Amino acid sequence: MKLSKRLQHIEQMVTADYSHIWDCCCDHGFLGASLLSRQAAKNIHFVDIVPELITTIESKLQQFYPHSLSDWKTHCLDVAKLPLQQYQGKHLVIIAGIGGDLMIKFINDLYQKHHKMNIDFLLCPVNQQFALREKLIALKFGLKNEILVEDNRRYYEIILVSSTSDANRTISPVGHDIWQSVTAEQASVVKQYLDKTLKHYNRVQQGSAKHLDYIISAYNSKV
Repeated sequence: MKLSKRLQHIEQMVTADYSHIWDCCCDHGFLGASLLSRQAAKNIHFVDIVPELITTIESKLQQFYPHSLSDWKTHCLDVAKLPLQQYQGKHLVIIAGIGGDLMIKFINDLYQKHHKMNIDFLLCPVNQQFALREKLIALKFGLKNEILVEDNRRYYEIILVSSTSDANRTISPVGHDIWQSVTAEQASVVKQYLDKTLKHYNRVQQGSAKHLDYIISAYNSKV
């Protein structure tokens, strides 16, 4: 099982001592299985709303991880309904491979239900990154880490945040660390992503009545 470059980077960003990791919208469960293989947490949860996927994952986990040192569970449910309160310890909720708008809904619903819990979120939206970051800022989340990844000619922001701002950095609406590079290859990725993002917002502004000057200005500050 070989992870895509995007999933490899998400997997590598899981470094803290978590009691429970929730691989949400887990698709075929490759990311969760990789975390299970290296015992990244005491408990790995596989979550998807598609029953057929969960049935297949359950079968494969029983076949390949019958005696895993980390416990695993499968859940066929809406991400907004994660039963976090039923499990003690520190939680990491991973949400990747979906649009920013749906991700915002999931995070908002989970936060409203579990606002007294200290939860980390590892996020990788396929679009609407600016809107997602604005929501995280509005909820007063704190930044732990963020990177920019190019995978198969697509660009992904991977953002690790905490539901508390304590001892964490402030989240930028356009990102900060993602624009830093120490290699020529990463510098090229940064430039291409910035160019692509600015072209997108300029195109959207020309074709609608929306005033996106503040977004375009924020990204232009990274040029």
